[in-house]
Amino acid sequence: MWIVWALLSAVFAALTAIFAKVGIQGVDSDLATLVRTVVVIVSLALFVWFTGKWSNPFSFSAKTWVFLTLSGLATGASWVCYFRALQIGDASKVAPVDKLSLVLVAIFAFTFLGERPSFRDWIGIAMVAGGVLLLALKR
Repeated sequence: MWIVWALLSAVFAALTAIFAKVGIQGVDSDLATLVRTVVVIVSLALFVWFTGKWSNPFSFSAKTWVFLTLSGLATGASWVCYFRALQIGDASKVAPVDKLSLVLVAIFAFTFLGERPSFRDWIGIAMVAGGVLLLALKR
């Protein structure tokens, strides 16, 4: 089932770029990111509550808190940079460069998590990197 969720993630990520590009016209990108973040927080809080998944976050381990905090900071930085890029660049160029994260995830997972993609996987990852460059450098 992970593939279904991953495909849905890709669809929503694509919609994010389109909706954001339209939504940030005439608005400061940092303020737009804040508004988007508030919408995400409220939506997720309601989702967690209504699906009965709420539990006490203060019972999380210190390690969980550290890494969720780092993940949150990275997400915030990514969103600020993404919205700024969308405000000044074409969505059709910004989104592919943003997807360079796929290549970076593979490299970071190899380096820090001990994951070992196959040779075929590395070929696919290299193809994604090439595609990003091809799309980003088009005139």
